[in-house]
Amino acid sequence: MASTADFKNGLCLEFNNDIVSIVEFQHVKPGKGPAFVRTKMKSLTSGKVLEKTFSAGEKVTTARVEKRPHQFIYADDMGYHFMDMNTFEQIPIEESLIERPQLLKEGQMADILIHAETEKPLGVELPPFVELMITYTEPGIKGDTATNTLKPATLETGAVVMVPLFVEQDTMIKVDTRDGSYSERVK
Repeated sequence: MASTADFKNGLCLEFNNDIVSIVEFQHVKPGKGPAFVRTKMKSLTSGKVLEKTFSAGEKVTTARVEKRPHQFIYADDMGYHFMDMNTFEQIPIEESLIERPQLLKEGQMADILIHAETEKPLGVELPPFVELMITYTEPGIKGDTATNTLKPATLETGAVVMVPLFVEQDTMIKVDTRDGSYSERVK
């Protein structure tokens, strides 16, 4: 059990027979009336974002969710297969539990969120940035640097990312996994 004073981003709670993670919260002390906490919570099973207002000091049930490092091995029609680096046990994860599966490269490390009581996988958390090779992109037009123009580039995993005109084929780039955008060239 925890109270609203223990709220922080990423805290996992049991709420409405579901497991949710706090995305955003705000303590509000109005001039008139009791204090309360306004929260935005994301369901770890369905991905829906819920808004809920709790009274200050209200008790909530916390859920034990563990992040365990796993290595991505391969994908097939059964799902995405990850291997625990300690026990070498393989876990198939369905595509719906992965935020941006097109950015996964074989051998890449990722954290799997697992509900500790039921040992059920709840989702996959990719590292904030991944380094991928561009396999195909159109050549940039020389001298067209006055505008911030972007062009599509196909990565080694098959994902398509918009990159600046100066980025060429066979270049390693850093991709932000939170929004799937180009970050920088890898030197």
